[in-house]
Amino acid sequence: MDYTNYPFYPYMYDQNEHGRIFPGGGSGGGFSIPGFPGGGFNIPGFPPGPPPGGGGGFGPPGGGGPGGQDGPPSGPPPGFTPQMQQVSTFAVDPGAIRGCLFRNTFVWLQNGNSFWFYPTFVGRTSVAGWRWRNWRWTYYGTDLRRIRSFQCF
Repeated sequence: MDYTNYPFYPYMYDQNEHGRIFPGGGSGGGFSIPGFPGGGFNIPGFPPGPPPGGGGGFGPPGGGGPGGQDGPPSGPPPGFTPQMQQVSTFAVDPGAIRGCLFRNTFVWLQNGNSFWFYPTFVGRTSVAGWRWRNWRWTYYGTDLRRIRSFQCF
């Protein structure tokens, strides 16, 4: 598919030597899809994906956490669902959720969904990390405005 005249492409892009436009470029972070020309997508506010050749699918940021931890937690989240303590009509403050980095965190979204989350990156307007879904950890990122409340353990 030739994206040259695609009018609604919302992110930074590069053209290869054949004049085709591929995601990538810019300097706002993003995530990589191994084997995808151009290295993957570049979404401002989200961390970069794994280095080439590392893992498959979406991956964690390359900076690492405590003890150089790049991947998901080694075990499942706690086996309980906490009660929501606060309700906010405003966006979650990045400074507040930063205290939950590399900790099991229960998140309630504005749309009513809730889940266990293990944040590994907090940006100015977004958070990314590992979400417990279908009995396994999957890499996940969201806008802080979508989070209604959270509690870390």
